[in-house]
Amino acid sequence: EVEFVESGGGLVQAGGSLKLSCTTSGFTFDNHAIGWFRQAPGKEREGVACINNGDDGFTYYEGSAEGQFTISVDNAKNMVYLQMNSLKPEETGVYYCAADQVLCPPRADWDYWGQGIQVTVSP
Repeated sequence: EVEFVESGGGLVQAGGSLKLSCTTSGFTFDNHAIGWFRQAPGKEREGVACINNGDDGFTYYEGSAEGQFTISVDNAKNMVYLQMNSLKPEETGVYYCAADQVLCPPRADWDYWGQGIQVTVSP
């Protein structure tokens, strides 16, 4: 059974940092694209960051995330992380980790998903 469990979310003030973690199991972690998505209130889910784990290691970031967020993986632990710095209120939302055998960029039709975790950035 494939399982994804996100952690590390919460409330942070604008300009602050959070590091999200995602523990995965039940699939071959090191030959999938792994990514993070965000669903803001009233908006569609969008890809934020992605890495082609086990392929060329290519990383992708949605426009504003470039230089602000960093995605990384620990293949020994089957975990993926998202370091988020200089957070802004408009980055509030539910963050999901996900994976698929299709390479980055992240897509909404990926196969495997976590339940999501809330990140709230206060002004």
